[in-house]
Amino acid sequence: MTTASTHVPLVVIAGGSSAAGIATATSLVSAGMRVLTVGSDAGRIGAAAELTGGAVPLVCDLTDAAAVTALTEAIHAEYGPVDGLIHLVGGWRGGGDIPSQNDADWDFLHASVLTTLRNTSRAFYQDLLASPCGRLAIVSSTSVTAPTASNANYASIKAAAETWVQSVAQGFAQEAAQREGAEAAEASAAVVLVVKALVDDTMRARSPERTFPGFTDVATLAQAVSGLFGTPGLNGSRIIL
Repeated sequence: MTTASTHVPLVVIAGGSSAAGIATATSLVSAGMRVLTVGSDAGRIGAAAELTGGAVPLVCDLTDAAAVTALTEAIHAEYGPVDGLIHLVGGWRGGGDIPSQNDADWDFLHASVLTTLRNTSRAFYQDLLASPCGRLAIVSSTSVTAPTASNANYASIKAAAETWVQSVAQGFAQEAAQREGAEAAEASAAVVLVVKALVDDTMRARSPERTFPGFTDVATLAQAVSGLFGTPGLNGSRIIL
């Protein structure tokens, strides 16, 4: 039987074509993990995977529950059960005030952030629960605890995503309570990683005059994600980067 010490984690990155997705996949591959990076555009996710040193690109519309189910079945058939789900699907929409928080922006954020999280976490939940190192992680925003009129849509959706993750964490904790000893200590974890915003080298090169105060480099995020595996006691954590 495969044990925690010999098991090579299989990690799915949802939304892997972004700079954060590339950095995270690269970090996980460098840490010796098997990485499947998922995007909705075949060209973009393929190009992103080529920069990671070994991640396998997969194409899926993560807003489509049936497509996610098919993706899960295909992953199980070829690679086996999943140990990690890193949710990086996002987007941002703002506005000047409360009346300008329009329905189109809300619908976009609801689909890209919340629907994709619900679809993927439900699809892989049993895998993560059964894994010796199961990890679910999302990237949230400091705006959840300091919302403004101009980002009401965005902060509300991010708050809902955090609530979903905490609900998953409670499910993991309930299962862990039924275990004993070392098995309980290695229980699965659902974690929220919090940033003001992310920055990468391309953004810096595009705007050399900016200093991006308070932003988190995608490399820092990637290191934080890799560090989640093998670190006990994380379930339900909200970690500010």
